[in-house]
Amino acid sequence: MTEDLETFFRNMRGLHLAFFGKKTNRLEACATETMSETELPGKPASEERWALWDWAAALFLFLGTLAVVVWQNSRLAVLWDLSYVLENSYRISLGDFPYRDFPFPYPPATFLIQSLLIRLTGRVFFHHVVYCAMVGGLGTVLTWRILVHVLRGAIPRFRLVAFLLAAPLTVLGIYSVLPHPFYDPDCTFVILCGVLLLLQLEHKNFPSRRAFFTGIVCVVPLLVKQNAGLAFLATAALAAVLLLAGEAWRRQRVAGYAWLLAGMAAGLGAAMLLLHVTVRMGNYWRWTIQFATSRRLPQPSDMVAPYENPALLLWIAAFAAGALLLWHGTRLGRRMFSLPAVALLAAPFAWALLYLFVEDDPSERAERLLALWPVVLIVSLAFALWNARRGPSFARLLPFILIGTVQGAFLSQQLWGSTYAIWPLLTILLAGILAELFRLAGETSVREIELLAGVVALSMLISGGFYVASHERLDYADLTNGEMARSALPALAGLSARGPWIPEFEELVRFTDREIPRDQGLLMIPGEDLFYYTTGRRPRFPVLMFDHTINPYSPEEIAEIARRRNICWLILKKNLQLNGDPVEDRSRLLDLLRGDFAPVQSLANYDIYRRNAGSGCPDAAP
Repeated sequence: MTEDLETFFRNMRGLHLAFFGKKTNRLEACATETMSETELPGKPASEERWALWDWAAALFLFLGTLAVVVWQNSRLAVLWDLSYVLENSYRISLGDFPYRDFPFPYPPATFLIQSLLIRLTGRVFFHHVVYCAMVGGLGTVLTWRILVHVLRGAIPRFRLVAFLLAAPLTVLGIYSVLPHPFYDPDCTFVILCGVLLLLQLEHKNFPSRRAFFTGIVCVVPLLVKQNAGLAFLATAALAAVLLLAGEAWRRQRVAGYAWLLAGMAAGLGAAMLLLHVTVRMGNYWRWTIQFATSRRLPQPSDMVAPYENPALLLWIAAFAAGALLLWHGTRLGRRMFSLPAVALLAAPFAWALLYLFVEDDPSERAERLLALWPVVLIVSLAFALWNARRGPSFARLLPFILIGTVQGAFLSQQLWGSTYAIWPLLTILLAGILAELFRLAGETSVREIELLAGVVALSMLISGGFYVASHERLDYADLTNGEMARSALPALAGLSARGPWIPEFEELVRFTDREIPRDQGLLMIPGEDLFYYTTGRRPRFPVLMFDHTINPYSPEEIAEIARRRNICWLILKKNLQLNGDPVEDRSRLLDLLRGDFAPVQSLANYDIYRRNAGSGCPDAAP
């Protein structure tokens, strides 16, 4: 009898779509939800074309995010991060190979993209701003489409809820917090592409070509950032293996999953082959895995620290009480429980918003917003485990994939430092939670779920806006002191920062253009500025920035390399925008270098040295 009903509903749905091309109505979707794999929550109706409302929503989200990224760039510049990406990208654009020609502890994708941009459009900073704004806007639109897929078939007015959840990403998008070209936002963008393709793939019953292509795309995040990329690839591959095994056990068709895994294997193999041919796989492994792990891998105690917050138990208890009250109220048909239930469910989000009126300290405000992460991760995991009883699918395994990816991203700088580019993943997990709440409470809870989505969205939009405006995540650099300065150099058009950093750097550029021949090597310590990118000179020292996570050389090795490569000039930056001194054993390093170099000029923020006589450098000091 059950099989006959299942066949009937499947045939009726096929006829409905064939004639009308529209999604089945809400009652039919609910009736067939547990009976047919084509009705799984989160699966798109590819037959349904975008309506005018969809285009308007996409345009609003794209332009809103783009505007925030451009605004961020118009008021701040984090010189350390910006210089690391663009200086190395410029070096690559000149033909130098990372891993082979110079130490490089990161995957290449972001740097290759920026080097290609430099080759195509020249050395103009604003071009990179445009790139960040476009990718940031597309990232928000991608997330919105994923939200639509997750919520369709699970919540009646899924478009409204998806838009509400996506709206905060205009201020918390992948490039909204740190608005410069960087690997974390690029990695999240590719992960979003992979998630959307996986959800679409399942709906289309895994056509072989699409499955193979999706598998290749799932490998790309690994080439952008090691930790998050590897976590995403590993969890997605594990999900595919589990689904393949389950289908094989039931003696169902498994070719689609096999093609997906084949695409992952082919993409990974092709990447490894290309890396081996160009830079040698041993070099790549040494710098991106061994060296990066030794310098950046956190302690286990750091990873569990976000879950040790005493308030976390309170928020989890409040959420559980709210879910129970919502279920009880809707089952009894009593609306009197609705507002208390929503209030309990929304408590951690509302507190992040209300705390803006309690505390003026931006750091404390940011703590309340970031405290949402462990709450959402735990609740999402609990619902995902409960939902797994309904049978496996990519839509139901998606929370596990995202939670694993988030934990992988936390390996960089844990909760505080790692979340700035992965807020889209949080909103997708939230969508899954809302879908499960609706299934738990039933049809009569529609208004409550929409109200909860509205409260969550409003809280994240406002508290996220304050978080971005205060640039608390970027507090490792001095971004607030001094007057706003904008660069007049052609290569730095569009660069803006408070403080004396830009005028002082332009003074250095004028001095080097006037006094230092372009064919003579320089050593910049610590390397905070966009010197080579701005001047068009070729770097001659293997390391451009001297930080524990980047520089593998001891002071003695640095001095020896400077002699061997005939570095003729030493430039020391006196005051940094970066808080703290990144150079290890700075005094010993400078003592060694000053033995080989003599002072020539002292600028406002830079001391210039030239190699001593008899060194072989042209125009050496007498």
